[in-house]
Amino acid sequence: MPLSDASRSKLTAVSTATITTVLFKRGFRNVFISGVGLINPKAPRMVGPAYTMRYIPSREDLDTLSVFEDRSHPQRKGVEECPAGAVFVIDSRRDPKAASAGGILVTRLWKRGCAGIVTDGGFRDTPDIAELPFPVYHAAPAAPTNLIRHHAVDLNVPIGCGDVPVYPGDIIVGDREGVAVIPQHLADEIAEEAFEQTVFEDFVQEQVEAGRSIFGIYPPSPEAKEEFARWRAAKGR
Repeated sequence: MPLSDASRSKLTAVSTATITTVLFKRGFRNVFISGVGLINPKAPRMVGPAYTMRYIPSREDLDTLSVFEDRSHPQRKGVEECPAGAVFVIDSRRDPKAASAGGILVTRLWKRGCAGIVTDGGFRDTPDIAELPFPVYHAAPAAPTNLIRHHAVDLNVPIGCGDVPVYPGDIIVGDREGVAVIPQHLADEIAEEAFEQTVFEDFVQEQVEAGRSIFGIYPPSPEAKEEFARWRAAKGR
């Protein structure tokens, strides 16, 4: 179920706050990856299907620098196989004591046309990452190599990231507030409703900034709904 261009465009224009509310209406409560932030606040919005990687705790006899010589190492293989337009999502067990990845791997994902990267752990080389026009979310800077804490075991399997379930293909949306996860089969309807809600809330925001009370417009009375329809037509939205 590929994400349509229309849905991607709509999700790029809405906030994670709106997305989580729309999902809540459908009974989904655990959809926001808490505790992660955007390293580079000037990066573009992040929207794309999840491509996942899972870490378990490292072990000294298995996790040495020589493992990176193996092209099938999941971390390196994943960076080269994550599809263009996808978001690389890493389960680091909420452990930021070692890097989930670093500047070179993040740059490679950017150059390959991926949509972004998220970990509930940390990244290294964060001063360099902060200069990239690429969305990168993590919990905290982590200079040590991943090998001292993390052992990469799986690619493109269901994971937990920040205690949120992420299945391959789920739609990941990131803004300056954080990262939301949309179940893949709901992506089109969530995109449509979130877009419509955003237009309405822009109307409400304009009214409140003009000094109007929230009563009667948020939520809207029948009269406010008619007023919104006229506003929307006048604005061409």
